[in-house]
Amino acid sequence: MISFTDSLDLFIRYLTAQRCLAANTVSAYSADLQFLFSGLPKSVKYPAKIRQSHIRAYLQQGYDKGQSSRSNSRRLSAFRLFFRFLAAENLLAVDPSQGISLPKIKKTLPHTLSVPEVSRLLAVSADQAPLQLRNNAMLHLLYATGLRVSELVEISTAGVNLSSGYLRVLGKGSKERLIPFGVGAGKRIVSYLQSSRPQLLKGRISDYLFVTNRGTSMTRLRFWQIIREICLAKGINKKISPHMLRHAFATHLVENGADLRSVQMMLGHSDIATTQIYTHVDNNRLKSCHKRFHPRG
Repeated sequence: MISFTDSLDLFIRYLTAQRCLAANTVSAYSADLQFLFSGLPKSVKYPAKIRQSHIRAYLQQGYDKGQSSRSNSRRLSAFRLFFRFLAAENLLAVDPSQGISLPKIKKTLPHTLSVPEVSRLLAVSADQAPLQLRNNAMLHLLYATGLRVSELVEISTAGVNLSSGYLRVLGKGSKERLIPFGVGAGKRIVSYLQSSRPQLLKGRISDYLFVTNRGTSMTRLRFWQIIREICLAKGINKKISPHMLRHAFATHLVENGADLRSVQMMLGHSDIATTQIYTHVDNNRLKSCHKRFHPRG
């Protein structure tokens, strides 16, 4: 029988080489499976010994700890893919994940920002130090393009075309897409490139567009912290995350008449159904307008 370690190694190679999944997705799948393995009874020493009851117990444990249906749904999807892979490779006779239903996920509208809130966040501070210029350029570009924060920190200097106003981005599954950005974001990037980036690099060389004062690339966690620090400095009490600017980008486009297919392409959604949540956001706005202005609203 194949061991947990060997089966996980095979599965990771399959996800990377054949499914071409992003490194973050592969890492998440690996972590979910390792948590499942670590919680199994000591008598279960091989994947072939895992039963449906073990998976159900693991998911129930997650519920008991307050984990969301979305989190458990993601974990079950990872387990299904893993056991299906082992069965296809004739390393498993029975798929223990079969017959387990995905938990119902409550549809919730994304937390977003209004146009005035975005304007306040993007307002240029009096401090024009290199780090402030970089941070402002990152925020402007994030709102201008709707990038995922992982995509933002991975942008290379070669991926930015300032003359045409386009970014070339590698998104989930290493899928490339072109995203336009406006004059405002372009000006912030030029200002950062001309005065801030050289000071941060101090003669060092980096392919990344946004760098730290150590000359390394920005991390997702650090940028999250930067946004929190900016909110605190500007007296913004709302807990703003990088992803909220992505939601604001999409919401404001749809509210102003952008077609859903264009928004889908800019966000990098593989399925337009994922993008359709922004029509629900817009429908809420229409309902609010109707209630406010209709005589019998």
